Amino acid sequence: MKKINSFLAFFLLSYASAHALAVNMEEPRLIVADKIEYNVKSEEIKTVGNTEITNQSGQRMTLVDSYISGQGEDLQGKDIQIWLGQHVFVETDSIERGEGITIARNAMFTACANCDKYGDAWDVWARKIVHKMDARKLYFYNPVFYAYDVPVFWLPYMQMPDPGIKYKTGLLMPDMGSTNKMGTQINLPLYLALSETHDMTFTFGYLTQENPLFQLEHRLNSSHSEFRTTGSFTHNREGKNRWHIFNDDVIELGENARATIFLERTSDKTYLQKYGFYDSQPYLDSGAQLEVFGQSSYVVADMHIFQELREATGNHSAPDGNILPNIRAVHQTAPLYKETYATFNADMLGISGKSTSSQRIIGDLRLTSPWTIWGGNRLTASLSTRYDLYNFSNTQMVDGEVYSGVKTRFLPSGYLEWGLPLFKPSNNWTQILEPRARLTVMRNIKDDEFALNNDSAGTILTDTTLFSDNRFSGFDLWENGTYADYGVRWAAFNEAGHNIEVFLGQSYDFTDKESVDLDSGFSDGPSDYVGRISYRNSEWLNLVSRFRLERDDLTLRHMETMANIGSAGTYLNIGHIWSDDMDDTFMYAGGVNEAVVGAGLQLSSRWALRWNAIYNMNFGEFRSHTGGVFYNHPCYYMSVQYRRDNAVKQDYVGTTTFQFKIGMAIDGVQY
Repeated sequence: MKKINSFLAFFLLSYASAHALAVNMEEPRLIVADKIEYNVKSEEIKTVGNTEITNQSGQRMTLVDSYISGQGEDLQGKDIQIWLGQHVFVETDSIERGEGITIARNAMFTACANCDKYGDAWDVWARKIVHKMDARKLYFYNPVFYAYDVPVFWLPYMQMPDPGIKYKTGLLMPDMGSTNKMGTQINLPLYLALSETHDMTFTFGYLTQENPLFQLEHRLNSSHSEFRTTGSFTHNREGKNRWHIFNDDVIELGENARATIFLERTSDKTYLQKYGFYDSQPYLDSGAQLEVFGQSSYVVADMHIFQELREATGNHSAPDGNILPNIRAVHQTAPLYKETYATFNADMLGISGKSTSSQRIIGDLRLTSPWTIWGGNRLTASLSTRYDLYNFSNTQMVDGEVYSGVKTRFLPSGYLEWGLPLFKPSNNWTQILEPRARLTVMRNIKDDEFALNNDSAGTILTDTTLFSDNRFSGFDLWENGTYADYGVRWAAFNEAGHNIEVFLGQSYDFTDKESVDLDSGFSDGPSDYVGRISYRNSEWLNLVSRFRLERDDLTLRHMETMANIGSAGTYLNIGHIWSDDMDDTFMYAGGVNEAVVGAGLQLSSRWALRWNAIYNMNFGEFRSHTGGVFYNHPCYYMSVQYRRDNAVKQDYVGTTTFQFKIGMAIDGVQY
């Protein structure tokens, strides 16, 4: 929940000043003075001369000739200085407290004491500040705001809530920036405090070349749940209602269950992008999920309703229909014999689309037995049996036929895997060489073609595909026959935190396939080669590259590389993906050749530059790039950022936008 105590930007400063006045001196831990007089009967304390009082929380006050009543409700003194934090400082000529009223005269507050060699970044002076406990308010008389000892503005009078009130309805600091061809946008947020665990923020957005935009953010916490909702609405100059709503609720149902409700919906495909709510998501997902978990069991039931945001999609690239419902359960037994264990899986899926639907029930039992034998050899044997029951209604099958009816299949499989890790320790580097091989046998089901796009989307050979139980994603598509995976891994590491790894592997299909996707990397017999190379150290470099080589002439077919260079402030992040020309309807001619670059330069302890970009090398243009200048002072922060978006979709045409932010920080907390 947001803890907001002010309703204008400069009131944030006054809030901290008020907090200083409300410092609890009722239980002083230590009093040091030139002379101390203590009345045993009334428990009153009087000091003469220079006095220093430290309270239970460690906050320190210095003053002259003080008086503290027996119960601490009355406090008087002169030339008072109060330190509430490392840089939070209050100074006043005198302070009087009695009968629920505190009065500070000629008071100054700053949260930037000794933060800058040029002087305090800001401070507030007031002729008098009055705090009334019963009203829970503070009243400022003739307050003046100074920046680096230069007066910036003056008010004859202002009032604000007591700092003891954590949540208070009021206006928050506005922000502004340019928009995507809608002129300048100025946001005026209003905070509504409903309770200590329930609040919302309503924002009115003024746009110079479009009708106003209204935003709402709602937050509610309870002892075992939290609810978050954001949304927006506008009636634009073309007379169209455009809106979005995002909701995310998490409800704890005891120690072993949790429910989640999520909603993502918008009026059209381009609204989120045009009004700045877009985060590159290809589609929106709404639904609910229920999880039940135990020590060795897990059950999850969920449903999904999708809204597509892309211009053109197909079965291989977009959710096809809605998922109503999807139920998955898994249970793993304790060891049955030595390290041998069994795993039970069940899956139920329903998919409904335009005039089509399908339902699926899967039951699977797997027995896995790992062994370590002589010479450090590791063997793992696994047997699995699976039964599928499908009910189709006007569903397109893999062969193109539209089918209605029931289909079943029995899918037994098993594998035997061998590995031999070889270690070579030394004073400088420890090396590991690990050859590994797996033979997998599955029932050949050539005659049982199933639905094209329930939850499977084909397969692409990568280093992570090897040694998997099923090389296809999802459950609907199934590997046929017998195949082997084999590869070798070499790694080395030292005490300085340096780690090097190289892996190379291949797959071999013993069963001829009726049709082979040339872009998948698989074929009858040997597949392409896949591998990865990585280097990491604990100081400034992290490099990982995954690749695929053509099996006949070792030409490069695919490569993904990610490099992180530098420290937290000064860094260079480079990501690159390249693929050979793909025979795919949804691929651009010429394959994929795209780079993602992020860079940061820490100019000083306070100034920094940051820049990020996505660059399409096939077309020689940026998809988008953004950058900015950032300044973080102990007492305030500011930034100037830009974003360039080159996307073009329906009524959305990307352009360059700018954003300017400035805010205050009080004892390290930014507002």
